[in-house]
Amino acid sequence: MRVLIDGQSEDSVSVLDRGFHYGDGLFETLRLSDGRPCQWQRHLDRLALGTERLGIPMPSARVLADEARSAAQGLDAGILKLILSRGPGGRGYRPPDAPAPTRLLLTYALAEGVEDPLHGPGVVVRYCHTPVSVNPVLAGIKHLNRLDSVLARQEWADDGIAEGLMQDPSGAVIGGTMTNLFLWDGMRLLTPSLDRSGIAGTIRGLTLELAARMGMNCLVTRLEPVDLDHAAGLFLTNAVIGVWPVRTLAGRDFHRGDLPWNLLRAVHQAARTPG
Repeated sequence: MRVLIDGQSEDSVSVLDRGFHYGDGLFETLRLSDGRPCQWQRHLDRLALGTERLGIPMPSARVLADEARSAAQGLDAGILKLILSRGPGGRGYRPPDAPAPTRLLLTYALAEGVEDPLHGPGVVVRYCHTPVSVNPVLAGIKHLNRLDSVLARQEWADDGIAEGLMQDPSGAVIGGTMTNLFLWDGMRLLTPSLDRSGIAGTIRGLTLELAARMGMNCLVTRLEPVDLDHAAGLFLTNAVIGVWPVRTLAGRDFHRGDLPWNLLRAVHQAARTPG
């Protein structure tokens, strides 16, 4: 693992950093291919949206690109995590009037099993008991407060279960602990609305764009477990994995052949293309 803090090779941040005290910050997790980040602009755009929502100064795109290049140097394939906190501050919730954000970039090797998920049998998924928090101001952005997902992921230890789906308090399915959800009903592509909770994943956005280009009918809407029960197929997306076809959800088996494979392959390839 390589670590850069504000562009320097360091291994510690200030004990006064508000990212540690309050989760006052944002992060992005990117796939690295040929030593370069994939879908870089989409991640920058979401980071910029997050900084606007939280009122944190956005670093220059050039600085972030230079630091990402430096952090990924010599790493052919891997993961880049970019954390941006509001920086050091005094005691209390009130942010400093002139924040000095902390930039933290870390690179990791790829975990086993994420290399070629399209050619596997698909993944086993369960429902989680932990609900997703509802807050329209924070919905969509990737802020540092991820305790919903931490508690949900704590619910199972079976390595045979790849992911858990989370619902909001009203029963709407929002997505996985680390993924976005797509439902294929045989004619349309559906994905949960994220206007009140959840994370608007970069590969979620990519999937909707590619599906629209292919002439598919796409619908962002409320989904409940009963909708998933009647789906022709399900798949999950995130920036590191790309696409995960779902084999089993809560005991119900789905058939890989029922999914729109021209879309899945296009998304998977684009998700792993640098740039």
